[in-house]
Amino acid sequence: MNEPLVLIPGLSCTAALYGPQWPALAPGRPVLVADHARDDSLAAITARLLEAAPERFALCGLSMGGYIALDIMRRAPERVTRLALLDTSAKPATPETNAPREQMIALAEKGAFDNVTTLLWQKLVAPERLTDEVLRLDVRKMAEDIGAKGFVRQQRAIMGRPDSRPGLAAISVPTMILVGAEDQITPVAEAREIADGIGGNARLRTIPDCGHLSTLEAPQAVTEALLSWLG
Repeated sequence: MNEPLVLIPGLSCTAALYGPQWPALAPGRPVLVADHARDDSLAAITARLLEAAPERFALCGLSMGGYIALDIMRRAPERVTRLALLDTSAKPATPETNAPREQMIALAEKGAFDNVTTLLWQKLVAPERLTDEVLRLDVRKMAEDIGAKGFVRQQRAIMGRPDSRPGLAAISVPTMILVGAEDQITPVAEAREIADGIGGNARLRTIPDCGHLSTLEAPQAVTEALLSWLG
């Protein structure tokens, strides 16, 4: 039996975010997908996840999932055997980054969650994928499954995230940082900042022709990267 794997989806995403990788990653290993839509702070999400997770596990998070993964590395680094951070950032929330999130929360709370998902789509994928109707509907289905209330809780958690950069040098487990070359939300420079902060234990992989949702936009490349990371 291989080491257990914990997967953390991004904002408004479910286990389906890792659907293309599942057939390759799941055989022969326990896999847990984080429940990250029930709490409105990273601390509460992390506590819930650590309670459900095996004693030791490999940890992978995308976008918001990366924020949570970095919170786990602050609170319980001894439980993580290796770390994968996909399309994410170590930077803290700021008034400037929180302002559009407040606007999306207001839309969701007044019953216009449909508008929120439409707005998000414009930045989630590489420009050439914007007309990919199958991918758009997959992303929309995940958002519908999380729902407006779950989305608001997730946004509140993201808006309270701290600066993870000071703790990067303390990460000593094998770490892969992966980013889509055309990621508009957490661009390559932010992935490089994480890799540089961690240092010798980190490897940076950039996926060409890919935006923020790398697991869905470049499924084979991401699957191969994760299999290599897992060893």
